[in-house]
Amino acid sequence: MTTAPRPRPSRRLRAIPDRTTVNVQWLVRLRWAQLVGQIATVVGVELGFDLPLPLAPLAIVIGLGVASNLALEAYVYGARRDGAARPVPDGHLAGVMALDVALLTVLLGLTGGPHNPFGFLYLVQIALAAVLLRAAWTWALVALSFIGYGVLLGAHRALPISDDARLVGVWVALGVAAGFIVHFLQRITGALAEREAELALARNLSARQERLASLATMAAGAAHELATPLSTVALVAKELERHLVAAGDAPLVEDARLIREQVGRCRVILDQMAGGAGTIGEGVAVLTVDALLAESLTSVRHEPVVRREVAAEVAATPVRLPPRAVSQALRSLVTNAQDAAGPSATVTVGAELTGADDDRRLRITIVDRGPGMTPEVLARVGEPFYTPKAPGRGMGLGLYLARAVIEGVGGTMIIESTVGQGTRIAVIIPVEVGPESVRTGETNPGPVLSKEA
Repeated sequence: MTTAPRPRPSRRLRAIPDRTTVNVQWLVRLRWAQLVGQIATVVGVELGFDLPLPLAPLAIVIGLGVASNLALEAYVYGARRDGAARPVPDGHLAGVMALDVALLTVLLGLTGGPHNPFGFLYLVQIALAAVLLRAAWTWALVALSFIGYGVLLGAHRALPISDDARLVGVWVALGVAAGFIVHFLQRITGALAEREAELALARNLSARQERLASLATMAAGAAHELATPLSTVALVAKELERHLVAAGDAPLVEDARLIREQVGRCRVILDQMAGGAGTIGEGVAVLTVDALLAESLTSVRHEPVVRREVAAEVAATPVRLPPRAVSQALRSLVTNAQDAAGPSATVTVGAELTGADDDRRLRITIVDRGPGMTPEVLARVGEPFYTPKAPGRGMGLGLYLARAVIEGVGGTMIIESTVGQGTRIAVIIPVEVGPESVRTGETNPGPVLSKEA
């Protein structure tokens, strides 16, 4: 058995958050963590140490922090019905962080000023600013923190703290500041790295969709050019059939009729080509799984035999998708399986439902018992104009176009193959495909072809 790398698929089509959205989400979380830490510190000092803390002013300052974070959350999330975060300009983020520096300065001024070991928390604000903001805003917050600590040198409320208690406080404050910085910087940079990976996938998918659009244009042009000579062939075949019927040559009459039938089939294929490739220009429709599979198996060869294995409840399940494009993609996969299986074998097509109610997916499997694919072939299968078939048996576009269609409706195609045992192709598509989900080349981090054996 051979195995090819599997890219990480995306479950749903979703918008890629911009950098400011990621930043504000983590800033809100950090501010809640800071406020909880401030409350815990005040309560711990009040209960564990005999120090006269000004509880009322401290409560007011912490309350201002809570109110400002509630307002920030309302601004970021309140206007969106879908629960997604709204981008916040850098200037607004800098203003929020400047407020945090000012509140921290007041808290320190009420609890010992420069003698309070939690002055280390200025570094948390500076480190966050270095990650979240542009250089100018970051240096502005550095200057504000420097000025704030300078103010504490001349104006603060002294607290009778022993040297031993102060050293313990320094130790605790260092650990808290380091923990905040490491944890949140790692989470923020991880979120930004995930966003960059999604952007890379989106660019890759967009490039493939552009190539698909180019193929659609080329196919439509070829269909237009071929229509005239095919019409001529059909007309000549009809006249030939009429003369042969008059001459009583039955075998040649059948040959002439076969020519006309094949020309008619070519006209149907050309009409499909003229309509474009993939999901471009096609709307969604509701049909059952049974009807989708029946349409997919239309015009496939009688040999090797294609056997359907679908439970009755799955066959009756309605799906909403672009029927022509998806059925063409499945038909191409079945035809490839027939080519691989050989005339005496059987190709099996199955279907099942997977996922939760809010993310139901239809999984269609196409299995042949052919020779299978080597790791080298498996690594390249699905590339445009690549085919392991003998010359003249294919152009190498079937799997590529099928993959593009499946990705275009938010699905995934997985190929498993074992040399000497055959190949299994799994097509996983949403049961409900909305019109906004049918991609025609826009940037979106949809799933990619996953190849494994």
